[in-house]
Amino acid sequence: MRRGSEPGRSLSRPLRTRVALWISLAIFTLGPQSVGQVQTASEYQVEVAYLYNFAKFTEWPKQSLPDGPSSLVIGVVGGDDEFLAVLKGTVAGKTVGTHTVTVKRVSSPDELKSCHLVFFHSSERKRIQSAIAGLGHASVLLVGEEPTFLQQGGMINLALENGRIRFEVDQASLDRANIRLSPKLLTLAKTDHGSLDVQTEGTRKLLVSAPPVYPELAHKMSLKGTVHVQALVGRDGTVKEVNVIGGHPLLAEAVMKAVMKWKYEPASKETLVSVRFVFGQ
Repeated sequence: MRRGSEPGRSLSRPLRTRVALWISLAIFTLGPQSVGQVQTASEYQVEVAYLYNFAKFTEWPKQSLPDGPSSLVIGVVGGDDEFLAVLKGTVAGKTVGTHTVTVKRVSSPDELKSCHLVFFHSSERKRIQSAIAGLGHASVLLVGEEPTFLQQGGMINLALENGRIRFEVDQASLDRANIRLSPKLLTLAKTDHGSLDVQTEGTRKLLVSAPPVYPELAHKMSLKGTVHVQALVGRDGTVKEVNVIGGHPLLAEAVMKAVMKWKYEPASKETLVSVRFVFGQ
C-alpha cells in the first residue's frame, strides 16, 4: 500500500505501525476514514476488511460465479502466515449472497484461475506482471498494493495517502475480465485527478459508471476546479442528455462524455441526475 511520503511502501510489511480505520461496511457507505478516527486496527486487519468488502461489492459473470450455493474463493499471492490467518479468521462463516467465502494461498497460473479474487502481496512485486499476463481475460478480480500495480494489469490498488486509506481502480482491466464493481464503490474510488459526487432523484440504481478522464490539455494547463452537470436518464436506464451547470468548458466536456456512458436500472419514468466532479483533489 502506498504512502504519500514513502512511495511504494506496503502496510503489510513487518513494520508494525498502527492505522486507524473503521473496519465495517462503513468503509464504503461513508467513504475513506482519516487516521485517528473511530477504531484502531492492525495493517493486516485494514487490508482484510477491504478485500472482504471488495468481494461484497463485485459482480462476476454467471459462468465464473453461478447463482446458488457455491464458494467465492479469495486467493493470496505472497505474504506471511499471519496475514493469511487474519484473512481466514475474518471471513470464517461469512457469505456473499449465496456464496460462502473461502481463502487459500495460491501461486501457479491454474491456482490463480481457480479464484474469484486474488490479492498480490507487495513481497511478490517482481512476479506481478507475469502472473497477471498468465491469467489472460479470466474473470478474476486482481487487487494489489504497489504503485505500479494498475499499470501492470491490476484492477484495484490499495494506497495510503496523507493519512487516508484509498483505492484506485482501472476500469479497462475490469471490462476485459467482464467484472463489474458496484457504482457506489466506483464513486468512492480514488481517481488520478479528482473525486466524484452523484445525486439521483428517488432510489434509481446506477448500474454502470466510470469517472471522467482528465484531458491532456487540461493537465498541461494545470486546470483544477469543480464541474457540475445535470443528466436526463431515460426509462430504459440510458443517459439521454447532459447539461452543464457550471465548470471550465474543457473539464466539463470530459465529465459530459463520461456521464453519457453511464447506465441506470430501468424505471417507469425519466429522472434527473446531478453530478459534481472535483478535478485536482
